[in-house]
Amino acid sequence: MVYPDRAAAGRVLGTALEHLRDSHPLVLGLPRGGVPVAAGVCSVLGGELDVLLVRKLGLPWQPELAMGALGEGGVLVLNRDVIDRSGVSQDAFDEVERVERAELARRRHALRTTDPVPLTGRTVVIVDDGMATGATVVAACRVARAQDPERLVVAMPVSSPEAVRRVRHECDELVCLWTPAELGGVGLAYRDFHQLADDEVTELLG
Repeated sequence: MVYPDRAAAGRVLGTALEHLRDSHPLVLGLPRGGVPVAAGVCSVLGGELDVLLVRKLGLPWQPELAMGALGEGGVLVLNRDVIDRSGVSQDAFDEVERVERAELARRRHALRTTDPVPLTGRTVVIVDDGMATGATVVAACRVARAQDPERLVVAMPVSSPEAVRRVRHECDELVCLWTPAELGGVGLAYRDFHQLADDEVTELLG
């Protein structure tokens, strides 16, 4: 299964979430790649669209492999398996965390043109373009849980089996359209997987 682009993946995902339509869900895209998927979900499902800010802590020599993740509100999630296998030093970890905290702050300023939509009492759907290790989505779930939603759903076009197992315990429902035994990389599930600029994200959110 290969999606033409993120928006198309979101529309397919939206049809798998029809059972949530009557709850007028709040669909939260993880920037930047999750926002067009979330917008595609909303185009089918309705509800409201917003962004949830999290940052992956990638290995210094392999940034796409998450050794953890940061979220708003001081959330820090560690991927102990990756940290232990890689032998990354504390100094190297601290430097990655410093850089990503700065980027989280920059994105808060760049992408949040209005106050966040409150999550309390809502059906909240967290959407990204895919999950490799699941660390970023775990952080997102914990940020969302702290705001007391009525129901927390994670919805993905594609994920590794490992990430599904890890994230399932963090939410009330997990919907994933495709879980290949060997993911190889989220980008392989898309023909168009370009890096989004901030203005593409703000246009979708606006």
